Amino acid sequence: MPDNHKPKPDAIAVIPARGGSKRIPRKNIKLFHGKPMLAYSIEAARACGEFKRIVVSTDDEEIAQTARALGAEVPFMRPAVLSDDYATTMDVMQHAIRALQQAGESADLTCCIYATAPLLRPQFLNAAAQILRNDPAADYVFSVTHFDFPVQRALVCNAQGQIDALYPQYRDTRSQDLPEAFHDAGQFYWGRSAAWLSGEVLYSPRARPVILPRYLVQDIDTPDDWRRAEYMYAAMLADGTALS
Repeated sequence: MPDNHKPKPDAIAVIPARGGSKRIPRKNIKLFHGKPMLAYSIEAARACGEFKRIVVSTDDEEIAQTARALGAEVPFMRPAVLSDDYATTMDVMQHAIRALQQAGESADLTCCIYATAPLLRPQFLNAAAQILRNDPAADYVFSVTHFDFPVQRALVCNAQGQIDALYPQYRDTRSQDLPEAFHDAGQFYWGRSAAWLSGEVLYSPRARPVILPRYLVQDIDTPDDWRRAEYMYAAMLADGTALS
């Protein structure tokens, strides 16, 4: 989507980007195809044209400087207690919304965009915003994708090295007769600011999905995830998808 969309006055983007990632050190600003990883989320937020402000929530001064250089705002620093391995997205979003409100800034809608989402396309942020604005019964809209294999056919391996079905009741059910299942795509979470502040459950009937194609989804938690995402992004560059 073009950069010249008129920003909606009711929406703020918050990009959580702490400094203490362990499995991929400094992953939020580690170079990914020549740019800090954080750049892709900031660029998608700007390109969709939905936000009056794009705010990065971080505890790390180097990340804050990088975010500002990329055109985002860092109007507050996140406290250490909300920057460890146990802080939840809900905790971070509540802190960000309250910090902005204390500074005199409020918005009806607040969108959490993960800092490690290089495959995020702006049009999906637009689609989610439209759903949330048009559905008063929805508190959240977030990205999901299909499982690439029926989850009802999952297997487990016990301590003795034996394999068994996780859901034995589906052993003999044809795959085409099993209900389709989805998982969180880990890219963005649009929400009503009031829902974030009250701690409304994200995975609930008051949430709506934006379904992404699987080729645009890759969680990035391990070095193997990172490499796979690089391959996927390279393929997108080759066919022009990364530029759309």
